[in-house]
Amino acid sequence: MKLADCLPADRDAAVLIGRLALPDGPTPVLVRHGRVLDISRFAATVSEALADIDALDAADGQDLGSIEDLGLAADFAEASSGVPRLLAPVDLQCVKASGVTFAISAIERVIEERAQGHADRARDIREALQARIGADIASVKPGSKSAAELKAALISDGLWSQYLEVAIGPDAEIFTKSPALSAVGWGDKVGVRSDSDWNNPEPEIALVCDGRGRPVGATLGNDVNLRDFEGRSALLLGKAKDNNASCALGPFIRLFDDAFGLDDVRQAEISLEIEGRDGFTLSGQSSMSQISRDPLELVGQAIGKHHQYPDGFALMLGTMFAPVADRDAPGQGFTHKIGDRVTVSTPRLGALVNEVTTCDQAPAWTLGIAGLMHNLAERGLLRGAR
Repeated sequence: MKLADCLPADRDAAVLIGRLALPDGPTPVLVRHGRVLDISRFAATVSEALADIDALDAADGQDLGSIEDLGLAADFAEASSGVPRLLAPVDLQCVKASGVTFAISAIERVIEERAQGHADRARDIREALQARIGADIASVKPGSKSAAELKAALISDGLWSQYLEVAIGPDAEIFTKSPALSAVGWGDKVGVRSDSDWNNPEPEIALVCDGRGRPVGATLGNDVNLRDFEGRSALLLGKAKDNNASCALGPFIRLFDDAFGLDDVRQAEISLEIEGRDGFTLSGQSSMSQISRDPLELVGQAIGKHHQYPDGFALMLGTMFAPVADRDAPGQGFTHKIGDRVTVSTPRLGALVNEVTTCDQAPAWTLGIAGLMHNLAERGLLRGAR
């Protein structure tokens, strides 16, 4: 699959920013009208570029050619010599995630908790919970009086859960999904732990915010999830979520402008396609119009007087997609297999394509912040070195 086929449907109207692995090192690029511009002399990092968003739209740079000229393709083979690689479109930004932001995802988290990480128990629990609380959860506004009344009723029925607390309570679940520079990009391999037997992709939109918490653009994300780990204990969230190659973002950040904005995010329909080497296929949808908390509310709960992000952050907004179709044995549900091709897409942001491997077999994360700073200094790209 070629990168040119994974751009926004209205690509001529889209202003995109991302990162390429060029021979000299990671390089921020701006894409306008299909042309790829190296803007590293304007800003050494994407984080720095987004901090000066007003100047970015008019930024000049070295023309690297068209998207087609770059020869980027998601074939997951050894990288061709001389062909650049697309990186995750964020760099110094921390990648945060909001959990349990859709009614169906709340129910699935409760299922994991009650099944204690065992997939074979999930079907019976799912049927019981859907019958009792499915409609109620979908109809209440988190933090409202009616949500508090529902909480009291569920407690009296013995159905309360920590996941329902963040689904309908006043405080959203916001956690760190991926440290700065650790996310993988379009065409990379995405990882699940080799000791996980119940896991799935989570197709999401991520808002990209500057250091003041202002959303300046959006990209696609795959918040890879280990259902068995978190189901055993919510205190294993770190092991369930933050692993090598377990966060994919891309292909680019689409900047907000007159042609694309937050309302487009609010109405987006996100598609997921999984194609296994065993012939298994699975498709699903996640409708942002059904999110329980507005994206700006989630941003406000991620940054503020209690927490700052001077280099900006990306915030994954959650998903309503939770695959329950049986892949192998009846009642076992879905879990990944090595070689699964995962495509997350929506027309205005394009398509994020990755292939599943295990975290220990995925390329190791080796370039951290110190290494990046040394590289930028050697290239004369840091402001004090120019």
